[in-house]
Order: sequence, then C-alpha cells, then structure tokens
Amino acid sequence: MTFPKLRILLIEDESDLAANVVDYFESLGHTVDYAADGASGVSLALSESFDVVVLDVGLPKLDGWEVCARIRAEASRHVAVLMLTARDALADKLRGFDAGADDYLTKPFALDELHARCQALARRRELHRGHVLVIGSLRVDTRKREAVRAGVPLPLTKKGFDILHALAEAYPAAVTRSELIARIWGEDWPDSDALRSHVYALRQELDRAFERPMLKTIHGIGFQLEADE
Repeated sequence: MTFPKLRILLIEDESDLAANVVDYFESLGHTVDYAADGASGVSLALSESFDVVVLDVGLPKLDGWEVCARIRAEASRHVAVLMLTARDALADKLRGFDAGADDYLTKPFALDELHARCQALARRRELHRGHVLVIGSLRVDTRKREAVRAGVPLPLTKKGFDILHALAEAYPAAVTRSELIARIWGEDWPDSDALRSHVYALRQELDRAFERPMLKTIHGIGFQLEADE
C-alpha cells in the first residue's frame, strides 16, 4: 500500500518509546524530528514545518497541553496535533481537545494505529485546504500546479513550482533553507548550489517582469514571500 510521506515532529520524553516510534516511521519512509521536552518541542514546531505533531502529555519543562496551546496560538499555519498519554479519562481527553489537539491516542498503543491516525490527520488537512493560494497578485493553483502573477502565467520548472508552493503555504512566515531542501529533495540532499540555483530561477520568473519583488531572502534563515499589493 502506498501513502504520502510525512514530516512528523515527535515530542516524547520516554526515550525507548521515542526510539521505537522514530524507527518505525522512518522505516516507512517518513521524516521524523524529535524533542524530549516541551520547550524544545515548541521551538521546533514554530520554527519548522510539519504535517503532524505527535505530542506526549507528560513532558518536562512544558506539559503537552501547554505545548499544544502554544502551537495553536503562535504557529503561522495549522498543523495537526495528535496527543499521546496514559490518561484515558474523558476529562483529560476533553482538556486535550480544548488545548487544540486534533486527535488523542492512549498508551499503550499499536504503532500501526499511530501511523494510520497520522495519515488520516494529514489527509484531513489537505481536504480542508484550498487548492488556490492567493498572495497579493500571485495565485498558486496546487492542484493544477500552475502559478499566475497579475494575470501572467509563470513558466516554472517542477522544482521551481515546489519551492513556490512551500513558500506560499508558509506565507507570511519564512521557510528555512534546510526545510526547503527536506521538502523538495527529501533524503537525497543535493549539492550546496542546487537550492540557490532553483531559487534564482524562480526569482527570475516570479519577479523579473514586475516592479515590486515578492521573493525575499531572509539572511541567516531562508526565504519568504511578500505580498505586492
């Protein structure tokens, strides 16, 4: 069975459980980042882009409820959050949903079920996301893989469109270089000049014919789209 490859953030302080989850998801081709405490988890969740956050409740520094609430309040876009906990009381589940969780799984759990729930959350996010992203005069049709600025079609390469799609999804936040590379190339990291070359080509098509540039370089971080109207 084929399924979309996901980028997952696991926030879990039980090291053995975390290792099992990471090994399982990576064996299926997913990318997993890991944090062992709530504060580190919040920092990663707000600075990078993930399809799903798998979040334990009983964490040091910040508990899972606080982490979820921070992500909901401060993230630039919605990310699915699945909470993990040994607490199965209804009041605990309701507290998780009140904090902004999308799903809830009690320990112990089967890794296959965790995987199925993460896939379902990622599909749900795609179903509720519009296929056309609009930023100023720019329209990015993610279904047709077409981009138009001020009525002018942009002849983008496949990777150029993928980079623009990532930037448009993250707008108005910046996207880091490492995040773009992970999204566009996955584990097949290119040479150091590949991203620079593709961004340069994208900038030529997106901005060359227009008075106001939209693609900004954020030095030391990455790239960002800026509305032109």
